[in-house]
Amino acid sequence: MKEEIAELLAPYQREKGALIPALQKIQEKYGYLPPDAIKEAAQLLNVSVNELYGVATFYAQFRFTRPGRHSIKVCLGTACHVRGGARIMDRVQDELGIRAGEVTEDYRFGMERVACFGCCALAPVVVVDQDIHSKMTPVKTLEVLKRYE
Repeated sequence: MKEEIAELLAPYQREKGALIPALQKIQEKYGYLPPDAIKEAAQLLNVSVNELYGVATFYAQFRFTRPGRHSIKVCLGTACHVRGGARIMDRVQDELGIRAGEVTEDYRFGMERVACFGCCALAPVVVVDQDIHSKMTPVKTLEVLKRYE
């Protein structure tokens, strides 16, 4: 990992204010910010590990846990909630054995709850990776997830 991080961060080593782009590069490569990568980045960028963690935890874009191969986002905004979004969330959680913010043991799926996708006329909405699925039910959602296995 040390060599990969050195190669990734080579363009940023002498740049002031390069912490965010450097962290973005690491996350782009690994899907999250592994602790070993943060340690290596701190050395290469000549900053403390605490400073890197301080920057990374300030911004919501950075993740510290490995994501699932497929991201499931269940909308729980008002329109989706009224039309069964919570039932969808409960059913997916029960089926996969995870809660919002968690990843399955095999790293196949990660799940998040979303406040609103802004497509209320399609409610309830579930987004898997970049695919929008509208007018969902708990059963339809499980059928959709089978396509991603």
